Amino acid sequence: MGMQVTPEGREFGLVAADGVNWGHGGSGEADFPPILPGSGAGWKRPRLTGPAPAATAKEVKQASLTMALTDAQQQEIAAARADQAQTRRPSVPALEAMLFEALPVLDHGFVRVIDYMGDDAAIVQAARVSYGRGTRAANEDRGLIRYLMRHRHSTPFEMCEIKYHVKLPIFVARQWIRHRTANVNEYSARYSILDREFYIPAPEHLAAQSASNRQGRGDVLQGAEAGRVLDLLREDATRNYDHYLEMLNEDDEGAARDENRQGLARELARMNLTLNAYTQWYWKTDLHNLLHFLSLRADAHAQYEIHVYADAMLKTVEAWVPMAFEAFRDYRMGAVTLSAQMIAILRRMLASEAVTQETSGLSKREWREMMDILGRKV
Repeated sequence: MGMQVTPEGREFGLVAADGVNWGHGGSGEADFPPILPGSGAGWKRPRLTGPAPAATAKEVKQASLTMALTDAQQQEIAAARADQAQTRRPSVPALEAMLFEALPVLDHGFVRVIDYMGDDAAIVQAARVSYGRGTRAANEDRGLIRYLMRHRHSTPFEMCEIKYHVKLPIFVARQWIRHRTANVNEYSARYSILDREFYIPAPEHLAAQSASNRQGRGDVLQGAEAGRVLDLLREDATRNYDHYLEMLNEDDEGAARDENRQGLARELARMNLTLNAYTQWYWKTDLHNLLHFLSLRADAHAQYEIHVYADAMLKTVEAWVPMAFEAFRDYRMGAVTLSAQMIAILRRMLASEAVTQETSGLSKREWREMMDILGRKV
C-alpha cells in the first residue's frame, strides 16, 4: 500500500520562461512561452504522508492582507494543497503541511516550497551507502548527522533537494543570484508585463550609511528626511512604471492605450523599471548549498531585505530536516571561527596572562571581533 500524499497542482501566476540558469553557467534567455495560470502546466510528482489541510479562510485572509495574491492565485494554492495522490517515496509531514503555502516576506513578497526530495534519513542513508532506510535508532542517526556537519562532510547533505517559488524585489534578486549553486528560472518581462508592485521600506528600516562599514547601515532616518525619502521612493517607482506602460503602449490590463502607436518591445521597455519592482523565480538547490546560503543570508550582518527571506526559509528547513537543522544551528549559525592567532591568545588568557591588543599581534579590528566573541568590552 502506498501512502496518502498531496501532489502539486497548477503552479500559479509564475511565468517560468526566460530565466537564466546561472547555476549551470547559462548566459542567455530561453525563447519559449510562459506557463500561464490555469493551464495545468508544471505538475510535479506526488508527495506526502496524510492529507495536507487546505488553507483556512483565516489563513487566506491573513495572506491577502500581507501580500498581493489574487483570488485566482489563492484558489490555485488551496487546490494544490487539497489534492491527493500516492507515493512510495519518503515524505515529511511537517513540510507537507507547508507545501505550496505562501510565507509572507516584506510588503509584497513571499516564499513557497514547491517540491522537495529526501529527508534526514536520506542524509544518513547516503553517508552509510546503505540499502533501504535501515533499522538504526533515531539517536544514532542524529549523532551521525551532527558528526557530518561538525566535520564538514558535505556530500550526504547534497542528496536532499528543495525547490522554492520566491517573489522578491529586483535589487534583492541581484544580491541573491550571487549564490551560483542553484537552478534558477525567473519571471519573463520579455513575455509579460510586470505588476505595479514596489518594495517601500518601513520607516524603521530607513537608515543612513554606516560610518564604519561600507556595506552597512547606520542610524535610522528621522522626521522630515525619512518622509522625503519615502515620498521619493514611491514617486520614482510610480512614475517609472507609468512611463513603462506608456512606452509599451499598454494599460495595466494589457489593452492598447493608443491605437495609432506600436509601442516599444517589452524586452526594451523593462529597462526603465526601478530596482524595487518585484520579480519572481523558481529556485532549486540541494541542502548543502542551501545551508551555505542561509549561513550567510540569515547572519546578523546580512542586509535586512534578504535576511527576512532567509528567516522564512529557515522555517521550512526546520520542518523538512529537523536533525540536520539542529546540527546546522549548533555548528554553523551558533558557532564562531577563531584564527590560529586567536586560539593562541585564548590559551594565553586561560593561562592567566593579561593579553592586550598591543601584545596580541592582532589588528584593532580583529581584536575587537575576538572580544565580541568572548563577550568582553573593548
